[in-house]
Amino acid sequence: MPDQHLLTAEERAVYEWQMWVPDFGEAGQARLRDASVLISRIGGLGGVVAYQLAAAGVGRLVIAHAGNVRLSDLNRQLLMTHDWLGKPRIESARRRLLDLNPRLEIVAVPENVTEDNAARLVEQVDLVVDCAPLFQERFAMNRQAVQQRKPMIECAMYELEAQVTTLIPGATPCLACLYPEQPPVWSRQFPVFGAVSGTAGCLAAMEAIKVLAGFGEPLLNTLLTCDLRAMTFARLQIQKNPECPVCRTVENQP
Repeated sequence: MPDQHLLTAEERAVYEWQMWVPDFGEAGQARLRDASVLISRIGGLGGVVAYQLAAAGVGRLVIAHAGNVRLSDLNRQLLMTHDWLGKPRIESARRRLLDLNPRLEIVAVPENVTEDNAARLVEQVDLVVDCAPLFQERFAMNRQAVQQRKPMIECAMYELEAQVTTLIPGATPCLACLYPEQPPVWSRQFPVFGAVSGTAGCLAAMEAIKVLAGFGEPLLNTLLTCDLRAMTFARLQIQKNPECPVCRTVENQP
């Protein structure tokens, strides 16, 4: 456990208000400062996760996203700006995050997560936040998170609906338990408001903060669903699949 007195005077001034939260304090802030997080895609969902974690004082972010900023990004991708159209998304994200928190260490990877790079990306961090729109990416990160015993915050949205859960290898279901196969109809492009992806991103960031700092009650074995059209929220119990081939890799390890 990090020494609660290792914060600098600047860190204490910046994070003073959140350190008043019961059960968090300076010790929790030091844990965030010493933590590293992988965020897959930093668009409408992942960009908000990255921004909130940077604001909260997480010390190191590994962000992975390919491609250049497009006009269609600007209704929801808050780390992208109009003056950066046609330029790499990852660089727009880096400069926006550092404008907010110059103490932040950023590893900017101009690639989307694949089977080839997932192991290398996951091994660099303490926790993964899955914000990828495609199941190939999500499944690749899930396999590596399980194999490397790293917690993963799983979040997604569609139209005016959002969902979030926290996956802990060996203790909760993994993504493959919930989705043994890729859903038959799934596309990178879908209807969404920025406020919906932002809501899901803030919820996911709070889950990451709780897990990293060791306080509160994360969404373990629970899927939080939100219907923002009707402003209704539900907590659904989820279970491990005893036949899941991904989870068995953890259960069979010594």
